[in-house]
Amino acid sequence: MSSFKPIPLNGSRKLPWKVMALAALILMAAGSYLVYRYFFRPSSQRWSEYRQFNEDRTKFDEILLRPGMRCENAPFAFPTTGAVFGLWNQSYRPGHRHAGLDIFSGDEPGVTPIYTAYPGYLTREEDWLSTVIIRIPEDPLNPGRQIWTYYTHMANVAGTKSFISGQFPMGTNEVYVEAGTFLGYQGNFSGDPGTATGLHLHFSVVKDDGKGQFLNELDIANTYDPSPYFNLRMNNDENPDEFPICAGQMVYEDWDLVGENE
Repeated sequence: MSSFKPIPLNGSRKLPWKVMALAALILMAAGSYLVYRYFFRPSSQRWSEYRQFNEDRTKFDEILLRPGMRCENAPFAFPTTGAVFGLWNQSYRPGHRHAGLDIFSGDEPGVTPIYTAYPGYLTREEDWLSTVIIRIPEDPLNPGRQIWTYYTHMANVAGTKSFISGQFPMGTNEVYVEAGTFLGYQGNFSGDPGTATGLHLHFSVVKDDGKGQFLNELDIANTYDPSPYFNLRMNNDENPDEFPICAGQMVYEDWDLVGENE
């Protein structure tokens, strides 16, 4: 009798258990990194300087950005005085991805002015205590595409006083504004009276829905990375720890800076 044993065509040789264990460890390590990176990684090393910034802003002159400052040939000029502690795509808490910029002045509510970064058509909806949005029909970086710039937190923490300019009352719709138009002052209204956000301006570049309306700014997928609009490193993935500052030549727009109190 022949001792020959055919090899099944559908059979396969099992990998050694050490190889399988190593592969499993690699997958677990990669998964753990992704979970840490997108859900539990600390916001940024910038925040370690936040308290000192609020106590004495003069020590941060090198990273302080000013209204009307334009970095080289950037389409947008900077809208207020402050340091950008919170960048686009930064995580503040598990599962959160920040959809804009958080610009802190280190001052008091109702003191630091905010101006339009780029011309467009301003709307303030009937129930917007602390927010305005500006429609820009022609994206300066992508002509033919409409975008929106969003400015918020312009009210006191209790939600009893808006810091938005009286030129733009609730219900304002499609009013044309030039770059450098005074919009109001930085506040700390979170949308929930009594719960402070920390005094700052939140600014974002919002996508159009394709039908002439803006998308929900709270979802980062509905916003654009503001870095190329300011020519500053404002994407947290590309700049996780440093303050955005202009690496090239800075120019200042000839804006009428009203209400400055620094």
